[in-house]
Amino acid sequence: MQDPFYHKQKRKKKARMLDADAWLDSFLYEFWQSVGRGYTRVQDFFSIFHVSGIKRFFVEIISDGLSFAAIGAVLVTALALPAFDSTASGKFNKAEDYSVLFLDRYGNEIGRRGIRSDDSYPLDKLPDVFVKATLATEDQHFYRHFGIDVFGTLRALLSNAQGDGGLQGGSSITQQLAKNLFLTNERTLERKIREAFLSIWLEWHYTKDDILKLYFDRAYMGGGNFGAAAASEYYFGKPITDVTLAESAMLAGLFKAPTKYAPHVDLAAARGRANVVLSRMVDAGFLTEGQVTAARRNPATPVDRSDELNSPNYFLDYAFEEARKIIEVSDTTSNSFVVRTTIDPVLQSYADDAVTSVVREQGDAYNVHQAAMVVTDTQGAIRAMVGGVDYGKSQFNRAIVPNRQPGSAFKLFDYATAFEMIPEYDPDTVVSGATQCIGNWCPRNYSGNSVGRISLISAFQQSINTVPVNLSIKTGRQPIADFAKKIGLTNEFEVTRSLALGAASVSVIDMTSSYAAFASGGYKTPAYGITRVRTLSGEQIFEVDPDAPRERVVSERTVNYMNRMLRAVVEHGTGRRAQIEGVPTVGKTGTTSSYRDAWFCGFTGNYVASVWFGNDDYQVTKDLTGGTLPTIAWQKFMAYAHTNTEIKPVIGVDFTPTPFVVTTADGAPVVEQQVERPPSLQPAAAKKLLDLADRLAATLKQARPPATAALDVTPANKAL
Repeated sequence: MQDPFYHKQKRKKKARMLDADAWLDSFLYEFWQSVGRGYTRVQDFFSIFHVSGIKRFFVEIISDGLSFAAIGAVLVTALALPAFDSTASGKFNKAEDYSVLFLDRYGNEIGRRGIRSDDSYPLDKLPDVFVKATLATEDQHFYRHFGIDVFGTLRALLSNAQGDGGLQGGSSITQQLAKNLFLTNERTLERKIREAFLSIWLEWHYTKDDILKLYFDRAYMGGGNFGAAAASEYYFGKPITDVTLAESAMLAGLFKAPTKYAPHVDLAAARGRANVVLSRMVDAGFLTEGQVTAARRNPATPVDRSDELNSPNYFLDYAFEEARKIIEVSDTTSNSFVVRTTIDPVLQSYADDAVTSVVREQGDAYNVHQAAMVVTDTQGAIRAMVGGVDYGKSQFNRAIVPNRQPGSAFKLFDYATAFEMIPEYDPDTVVSGATQCIGNWCPRNYSGNSVGRISLISAFQQSINTVPVNLSIKTGRQPIADFAKKIGLTNEFEVTRSLALGAASVSVIDMTSSYAAFASGGYKTPAYGITRVRTLSGEQIFEVDPDAPRERVVSERTVNYMNRMLRAVVEHGTGRRAQIEGVPTVGKTGTTSSYRDAWFCGFTGNYVASVWFGNDDYQVTKDLTGGTLPTIAWQKFMAYAHTNTEIKPVIGVDFTPTPFVVTTADGAPVVEQQVERPPSLQPAAAKKLLDLADRLAATLKQARPPATAALDVTPANKAL
């Protein structure tokens, strides 16, 4: 009989588990033994390289160097990718697209913009002295480096640090060409890295002569000229093949700072720079001191370009961009154009003088160094544009960039919106001037004092802050923003609780357009500077239609109300310095927080103008307000502009302009007949005037010699 407790299968399963356990133990033992033996062999192998003492120091340095080199290779590859992307398209930056000749409103030439280039001369036809002058100044080791002159860069940094005036540049010719062909002028570390990689790429794909020829053809040489050949024609009136040593030195001095050293801008600076170039040629061994002596004694004399110094350059930059927009949507295949503009040279000179003289005379006292002005007629045609105090030092056009806050000059939109939305409001309406907080923001008046109930016209002329804020609460802030954009502002700005006090970024030209809507009687009046565009062959591609219908954006009622209030600002408010005898002037001052921006915007029956004063770096001024320098400059311009011209009335303003006097051929003045309001004298005042006239007549009779008396003066009371 089989034992009931005996199970054969269970015994086999137990034996398998024991086998597995034994195998696992053996495997782990052998594994760790093999690992130990392998580690021992590795130690034995590396023990061959064991060093100590001074040898160990050098081994550590090399080891760390290789590690950092590997990391650097990965980093360099990552940084090089954007540079390689720039070359992937195979296209270079365009120098410019069009050549444009600009005329003023009367048809006279005022300037040019766009391309003026010539690449028709091969490198071997260029004068040897010009090539050597460029190499000596820009890159002495051009034919010996790989695209980046490492030693030259270090030498330039050392020279400039020692106060050598920064005359030695750190970029090779190849680097400068890489920037011209592929990059922008932004000064960033990323751009310099891309520039270095692109320089190596250029050296790999082009010969040295090809790179030098491209550099001579693509470099900007000032005065709107691209390339040495075009610059030679422009500055000296001769082909590049005929330039002398002195002229070559002057041209070579333009590469690094064409605006600063352009001879038509500053001849003394251009000659000084040319003298430095001659010295560099001697230092580089290209010429001897004796060979350059004649060029030093007889410096180059450029052709006369003095007429271009008075060109309205800020306006021309603006008009060129506007012309490009018009040309790009046309069907023309031409690239040369004649553009008729709206600019008035006389008014432009008045505007330049008004702005620069005020900054020069009083800018330091207020710690203000920049200003801008835009002047239009009441239909929007730009008559003058000042984008800064010195175009030669800064070409940044402050008149067209919407990056400044208008302060209280923005209140025009607040009050006009209230008049448009609330029919029962008029300038004499009395409202509360008490401070109303919006959240945790509680506006304060400039004086720091609160006001009680006050009329809208008084609040506007005194530039009270609490009233427009209260109006914005009543009308809503979004309608104010919508109204501002409808009549003139073109940029986007955030609708914040402080919008009513001018917390929005605007431009001088947009503020002029906005105020022009009230000068024109309530019609949309955007500023424009171009009236006609034609190709050089005479094909017309654009012309302004003076009879085109205009959109009404402000009601007549609101125009009359606002013009009356703007007049009150000049008569009794913060803009009293804007008054001109015999001219109806209206406007509004504006001052931002911390005195960073100061404005005056206003108009007469003839012209609309906005003036801004401030600093480019947003540095605070010394308590500069809109009622001081901006108003002074505005009044100075308007006084000039209204001399010997017919004074037109302002809509809604009760003011009798000075009669317009025309002189005839024989010199006798002829007074234009104008409708005059009958006098409204009180009886007592009339009696005093009659009595004064009687006394004057009696005095004249007594003083007149009897023998020569020929004129009978009748007493005024009898004449009446």
